[in-house]
Amino acid sequence: MSVILGSGDFTYRVEETWLKLPPDMVLGDVAALAVDRRDRIYLFNRGPNPMIVVDGQGNFLDTWGQGVFSNPHGLHIAPDDTIFCTDDGDHTVRRCTLEGKVLLTLGVPGRPSPYMSGVPFHRCTHTAVSPQNDFYVSDGYGNARVHKYSAEGKPILSWGEPGIDPGKFNFPHNICCDQDGWVYVADRENHRIQVFNGNGRYETQINNVHRPSALLLGAGKCPICYVGEIGPYMNVNRKNPGLGPRISITTNDGRLLARFGELPTGPRNPGQFLSPHSLAVDSKGNLYVGEVSTRAWPSLFPGEPLPDELHRMHRLTRIADPAPAARTEGPAGRLFE
Repeated sequence: MSVILGSGDFTYRVEETWLKLPPDMVLGDVAALAVDRRDRIYLFNRGPNPMIVVDGQGNFLDTWGQGVFSNPHGLHIAPDDTIFCTDDGDHTVRRCTLEGKVLLTLGVPGRPSPYMSGVPFHRCTHTAVSPQNDFYVSDGYGNARVHKYSAEGKPILSWGEPGIDPGKFNFPHNICCDQDGWVYVADRENHRIQVFNGNGRYETQINNVHRPSALLLGAGKCPICYVGEIGPYMNVNRKNPGLGPRISITTNDGRLLARFGELPTGPRNPGQFLSPHSLAVDSKGNLYVGEVSTRAWPSLFPGEPLPDELHRMHRLTRIADPAPAARTEGPAGRLFE
């Protein structure tokens, strides 16, 4: 029987056997994924083939990135069909063609900036492109900073420092930009998504999310926010219900539209998650979830041996048409009118 997730306009069927890779091809943890305008899916993973490309039916198309990437972390396809690949193990952002040719490298491969110095990069995490084709880099594990660059890769400005106040970060793990130029940052260990204007001025934040790790914005004005929450790893709350790992779908000012995922239940868990680290949506509204499952396992199931088979990614096939989000009143809503 099919597993159905979500509710209302955001209802999905879990497709377990969708991906069709060659028998000898190993898929590592899918740290990041993206979908291009032809609905081809790019799996930026931590296996021997860092980038694996498949079509909308899951058929293998291509692989690239061997010998280039150290620890894949973030992925973003720009409007000009170039792809930004963020490597937190190598402390770099590379802009590539969709066939894997490197066009631009930011950061010095293998050389992190000093810890919490604010200087790019120390384990950078993700990128986002503005409507003006500038781009932003969230940085990251060893910094508490967002950097803005011109389309040519020239630094424009940076903002953020460690802390819990507005505009400060406790691990900026993901970043997105909407069509009006607002910048959304998944401030993971502060349990919030902060929203800034294009020059780094704090505007508002989305609360009621637990360790937001994956972040994706839908198209259009007042976009839908898809959030992957990785759940608790500490012994004191690891088994608490209501904390994830899960997927939450909200309006861009935080009103919850759908939420699914409960406590982690083991290696074969259709409809459940271990560590939803990346999200993508295709032209039909199907939702793809990339997981860093092998790294999450010891924290979620301490002392238990790593299973031979774990979910690396999920395809959730949409079975309802997402409707435009209704606006809500209030100060946060007015920021996006």
